[in-house]
Amino acid sequence: MKILVDLFTTDYGMMSALGITFTIGIAVWFVLYFKRKMAEDAKAAGR
Repeated sequence: MKILVDLFTTDYGMMSALGITFTIGIAVWFVLYFKRKMAEDAKAAGR
């Protein structure tokens, strides 16, 4: 459990947690954005 203590109590742990959270957030945003754009294109193409 030392790894969790280090992750949330040290400066390098907090930066790692922030980086991981940001990366996952951007990945989710890209998936939703591309799905929306693909649906719009399919609708415009009449499919």
